[in-house]
Amino acid sequence: MATRYLAAAAVAAATLLAAVPSPAGAAPAQPLKLRSGLTLYIPITWRVHGAGTDAVQVVTGRCGRPKGWGTPECDAFYVFGPSYIKRGAEGFGPYTGKRPFYTASDVQPCPSNRKWGEIVGPKVQRGLRQVGKGHKAAYNAWRSTCVSFSESGRVRARFTQREWYLPQSRILVVDQWNTPGLAGVLKHADWR
Repeated sequence: MATRYLAAAAVAAATLLAAVPSPAGAAPAQPLKLRSGLTLYIPITWRVHGAGTDAVQVVTGRCGRPKGWGTPECDAFYVFGPSYIKRGAEGFGPYTGKRPFYTASDVQPCPSNRKWGEIVGPKVQRGLRQVGKGHKAAYNAWRSTCVSFSESGRVRARFTQREWYLPQSRILVVDQWNTPGLAGVLKHADWR
């Protein structure tokens, strides 16, 4: 009887382990050194553009031509510094986390299809998230939609814009692709 329970527990554990993604640190990783001593360890398949600048684009999947923030149809997340934070409230004021990061006052292209426009908000989740040892980021997630320009605003797609904000370090991470493993990469970052 006990053997049957042990066998069932082993099958359940194997199923659970197969369903849980491996942490980013388990695969070969490359260090991405950012401002204020923050280092992320990202998979070697992710491509970094703009390293050492105030706007770093990390391409994590499909992307025709990375051009920085707002590149439509480019699986990526972004790490911003002071100049982007300064105009992150629709270009008129600083990003604070009370409203989504959005650098323009007009409708921007949808991340997944340049023929649609994006509407970011409302906030659906907020709290604190670990970014390396000893640092907590203000975390916000915004329910967002992509709307058709030609069909009177018909919703064509949905996404969640996730933001990790470290005001003391003046770092903002923005992800519109629900990048697998990104939360773990941030959690296991180093500060030096």
